Amino acid sequence: MAADASAVAGEITRDSGTPIYVQLREFLRAYIASSCPPGSALPSERDLSERFGLARMTVRQAIDALVGEEIIERVVGLGTFVRKPKLDLQVKLTSYSEEMQRRGMVPAAKVLSFEQIAASAFLARELQLEEGTPLVRFRRLLLADGEPMSVDENFIPAHRVPGLLDSGPPASLYNVLSERFGLVMEWGEDMIEATAASPSTARLLNVDVGAPLLKIQRHAFVARAMVDYSVSYYRADRYKLWVPLQRPGARSARNSGAGYRNR
Repeated sequence: MAADASAVAGEITRDSGTPIYVQLREFLRAYIASSCPPGSALPSERDLSERFGLARMTVRQAIDALVGEEIIERVVGLGTFVRKPKLDLQVKLTSYSEEMQRRGMVPAAKVLSFEQIAASAFLARELQLEEGTPLVRFRRLLLADGEPMSVDENFIPAHRVPGLLDSGPPASLYNVLSERFGLVMEWGEDMIEATAASPSTARLLNVDVGAPLLKIQRHAFVARAMVDYSVSYYRADRYKLWVPLQRPGARSARNSGAGYRNR
């Protein structure tokens, strides 16, 4: 249900020198900032047109500007809504729980599988092992404030983590690998690509089949030994990729860089 246009404060000044659509855009921006949490519906174009005495084309121009800034979004057949902010996906060594808590969100995870499997030809190649080698498979749906954010799947050589399956699924995989097995991930390689949601992944992430996702494949190492191969699918409507850049040989002014997230 669209919001009441009378709640949008401001009056158009036609001789101010500021374009009318810009004035309305700023009225809407202030209204969103003060009164509209993410997901809130905005007044309809017709109601805004009547409220401010403007042509629908002018109202649409103001709304288009805010859509372009990714402040609001149009949903066909439903209306215009305040957009949920995208989270910056930084590839570095912080746990998912720590990162969500830093953002003021409540993290959670639903375990989809925690089991031992035999390495397929594909997994054996990725982990540089013999086909059939026992692996621990750990697959989870990660949530923030109750909303699905990503599907993560890790594969670890079972001989590296004896007894891991006996203790039940860990809350933080990399913490357990470090504290219990002395496996501290020192470096890794990520391959990031766009993909479309399969029916099963779409159902888990609560998106349409074929919706855009960010797919990240990771190989993580302790010294020269690969310890973890993982595949993650992130909702593209909730994440944007943040990658720091630095000229080779230059000293960084910040103590940061592309590292590797804890899982």
